Amino acid sequence: MSADETRWLSENEQELWQIIREFLWQFPSAMDRQLTQDSNMQTGEYSVLAAISECPGTSYRPADIAEALRWDRSRLSHLLRRMEAKGLISRHSDENDRRGQQIQLTDLGWQTVREAAPSHVTFVREMLFDSLNEEEGKALRSALPKILDALGKYNAGATCKADASEMAASCPNS
Repeated sequence: MSADETRWLSENEQELWQIIREFLWQFPSAMDRQLTQDSNMQTGEYSVLAAISECPGTSYRPADIAEALRWDRSRLSHLLRRMEAKGLISRHSDENDRRGQQIQLTDLGWQTVREAAPSHVTFVREMLFDSLNEEEGKALRSALPKILDALGKYNAGATCKADASEMAASCPNS
């Protein structure tokens, strides 16, 4: 796309983009600091513990955890190894698919997520929700799913372009 074809941001859009960009840089760093200081864990570890603790059964397949967190399986696999070494999770064979594994929280994993949750929820409440009035919260709740939908479509297209052999199976309208 040439510069002549580019749909440049208006002044208001540019200002909003700079605010969003600043949020994207600051919020994850602040959340990492909170989890490290209060619970001695990384955001990724907390995310996995929370995802497993919230699943309907007692264990979760790694692929389901990756999908729930929107992570690639390689990233998750490395983290699961470290978490298993710390005693936070255990792995066992999948009863339905002997080639696969199920991940479950150990007693230490349950204790860790239960102890971390109150301060983490307080952080999220204070940083996000307490700073918004009801109307702003509704606007954000309306806007973010639309943005996530656009990102999902973009990421699906990128996946299709990256692996043309799976294009027809994984990407609609191709």
